[in-house]
Amino acid sequence: MQAKQMWQRFASWLLDWRSHALTLLTVLLVYAGIHLWQTRQLPSGPAPSFSVPNASPQASNIDFDHWRQQHTGRAVALHFWADWCPICRLEEDSISRLQQDWPVLAVATQSGDAPRVQAALQRRGLPWLSAVDADGAVARRYGLASVPAFIVVDAQGRIRFAELGYTTPVGMRLRLWWAQTF
Repeated sequence: MQAKQMWQRFASWLLDWRSHALTLLTVLLVYAGIHLWQTRQLPSGPAPSFSVPNASPQASNIDFDHWRQQHTGRAVALHFWADWCPICRLEEDSISRLQQDWPVLAVATQSGDAPRVQAALQRRGLPWLSAVDADGAVARRYGLASVPAFIVVDAQGRIRFAELGYTTPVGMRLRLWWAQTF
């Protein structure tokens, strides 16, 4: 009799496991579909160049091509953020730590002029090199309709990954590593 009860328990667990696996698969497919829809307008191929003001009052404009040349042979990241974006605040610590190991250029999108962006960086204690995209023109060139966005550009200047919304610290590092290695 115990063998029959054990088999029934196992069969019940197996049915539960399959229903949970189906739910997990459905969630993953929905997530992938949403991600593909959100990133459908992001450019591929060469990363668009731009030259915009630097948030630092001591520096001149930031020219993306010149900045990227300072990191020859390395994958680089663009982090589009906004002062008013609550999800961007969740990523602040991740971006600060990522900058210790990888070249990251923050792009403050629709967050005001350079002094206002610099004040936000100082208020939050963020040591970021930040370009000021006051009117959102750079974000539009990259096909972005929302922030935060995380763009990885490989050593040849091609966009390899583009993520909208929150990106995990591990996800950021793995994308940069992949673009650097492969």
